Amino acid sequence: MKFLRALILCVIALLTLSALWLFLHQENAQLERYGDRPVVQAMPPSPSTAARPYASTHPSRWTRPDDPFEYPIPIGAVGPHEPLYSSPLGYPFACDGDASGYGQPRIDNRQGWGIPVYAADNPESREPAGYSKDCLYPTRVDYLYNRQGTDRFYPLSEANGDIAQLSIGGATLDFIVRVETGTINRFFYSITALRGPEDQPEQPDMRYWNGDLIYQFKGGVGIGHRQGRLKPHDVANRRLEQLRQGYAIASSSGNQTSYHYDLLRAEETALRVKRQFSARYGEPRFTLGIGGSGGAIQQYLIGQNGSGVLDAGVALYAYPDMLTQTIHIFDCELLEYYFDQLAPEVWPWPKRSLIEGLNALNGIEPEYGWTYELAQLIHGRVPPRPKGSSECVNGWRGLTSLVNNPSFVHFAPRFSETLQQQVHWTYWEDLRHIFGSRADGYARQTWDNVGVQYGLRALRSGEISPTTFLHLNASIGGWKAPGEMQPEHFWRVNGSRLIDFSPWGQQNMNLSPDGGLTPAKRTEADPGAIDAAFRSGQVFTGQLDIPIVDLRHYLEPELDMHHLSASFSTRLRLQSAGRADNQLIWVTEKPHSPIAEALALLTQWLEQGQRPRQASDRCYNRDGSLIASGPDVWNGQWNGRENGLCSQRYPSFGTSRSQAGEGLRGDLFKCQRIPVDRALATGVYSPIDMQPYRQRLQQIFADGVCDYSRPGVERPD
Repeated sequence: MKFLRALILCVIALLTLSALWLFLHQENAQLERYGDRPVVQAMPPSPSTAARPYASTHPSRWTRPDDPFEYPIPIGAVGPHEPLYSSPLGYPFACDGDASGYGQPRIDNRQGWGIPVYAADNPESREPAGYSKDCLYPTRVDYLYNRQGTDRFYPLSEANGDIAQLSIGGATLDFIVRVETGTINRFFYSITALRGPEDQPEQPDMRYWNGDLIYQFKGGVGIGHRQGRLKPHDVANRRLEQLRQGYAIASSSGNQTSYHYDLLRAEETALRVKRQFSARYGEPRFTLGIGGSGGAIQQYLIGQNGSGVLDAGVALYAYPDMLTQTIHIFDCELLEYYFDQLAPEVWPWPKRSLIEGLNALNGIEPEYGWTYELAQLIHGRVPPRPKGSSECVNGWRGLTSLVNNPSFVHFAPRFSETLQQQVHWTYWEDLRHIFGSRADGYARQTWDNVGVQYGLRALRSGEISPTTFLHLNASIGGWKAPGEMQPEHFWRVNGSRLIDFSPWGQQNMNLSPDGGLTPAKRTEADPGAIDAAFRSGQVFTGQLDIPIVDLRHYLEPELDMHHLSASFSTRLRLQSAGRADNQLIWVTEKPHSPIAEALALLTQWLEQGQRPRQASDRCYNRDGSLIASGPDVWNGQWNGRENGLCSQRYPSFGTSRSQAGEGLRGDLFKCQRIPVDRALATGVYSPIDMQPYRQRLQQIFADGVCDYSRPGVERPD
């Protein structure tokens, strides 16, 4: 026994030393990454008045205002930055022109707001000539060429007889593009098109343009406060094949959700970039969206909210929206902490799917799996064997902290220490003008788990016992109020003890004080924030007016966050709205990527003015051969039908809320509840007899249990 204890201590010591070295290495890497970047010193004063939740009409009913800005933006001038109808300008705002190759922004104040800007003729000066709070850059045009034998673009000035050729419209020409960049709505925009022989910066020669515009959207998860990066070659490298076909490509860092997730801000930015395009290059015949993850979400919501920016879209790795993903993703760390630290029995990785819904597998080791094992040992548990992971860990770990913790921001070095302490760093705060504010000054939020019976389906199927079900639901708890949240202990050692190191963030959870005997407190959403989320168009309700191909690689075996069931969540909402004919679900495996086929089909759809006969759901093999197509190929548990051929080939998983008895539609933030006695009487637990556990159920669910036969609380008609 003494030998075993000594061995465990040695292992802990070795892991601790390894962790310290890796953390210090990562800390130094972070300093190298941000050390020479300009730091936002201060921000303009803003009124600290309370904000009410948005309570007006849905954006689909708006008439967008005329833009007072006169397009096109002249070369050398800056574009518009004051919003037309979207969110007010938010501060502090970090400039990213230095990281995008554009140098310093224009000076817009001398009060010390924003980043310091130094005189161009005296770059070594330690005294700034002024400051920039809005990060505005002049419009410019660059010329890039595709180097032979590569899929990359380089400055034309570097060409040395190695320019690739392409054929278009019967002509053979050098593969050279013009790239216009500048700022609109404070974000970088770019417009990329084939260069004609008579092209001039102010007068583009568009003779090789096919007449259609592709708008490139990008993903990620952001909470605002950053301009974002967009280098001149970024879009050209990404959309090389479409440039070969003569498309023009527009994009903006304001349409990359790793920088913000305000979908009205994104819509307005795209609308203005398109106006710039039309004014300088000509009105496009069709505008086709393309982009993955958050870039796909933007297409669904822009297509729903009625701005007319897009005519069709290719939504890659799509979710219906960001906000309803938080409903089950915020469950992830609560559940993982329970499995790892609170459960009296061992929860092997595959068994966790019974509760989380998302896939979990043995034999998968995440990139930072060592941190998980270290945390387990520090907190007195032996890491489970065999090794494995879940989508909650491999795909979503860290997202709850990023979105929900006002005391955490992963790009903190971009701001002065005063600003770091002053700002509430959450998604909710970035959309405070929509969600409104609480009495304590923090933004309201929509996440709720009161009455949720985690693992209800597994209980009813006999895969977990009543005792396990009760202990889980008594222990799970919720997330603390924003004013009670502490800094994260996962991201770096500085400022916290190694013994506190945690990948779960349990210091910000409501936990039972006595191992589940006293039920842990759940988290309750603000009904006004839920109502505002729907009214402001941040939630996809299925009112889609444009055709979209929902295209993805099958990634469930990789425990990637872009799970297939999100396509079915979107389909269920479209069916409820009577718009399901506007979505096609296509799934394949790497390396096959039928983007060209999707664009061609959507173009035919728009040309015909109706859905083509060959437009259907489908799935492919990795070599591009078709497995099946048709209206029934994706039937499955999600719609209560026998599995179709594509569902058999590519099985999907659920979510923690579908495992708790909700459908896969996934847009119910806060459930209506019924008393435990009514749940027992109406067979909620059938065929399991939970009557012997009535008293304990009433203790755990004193406010009742979710009744998913009724619509959610505060969902507007």
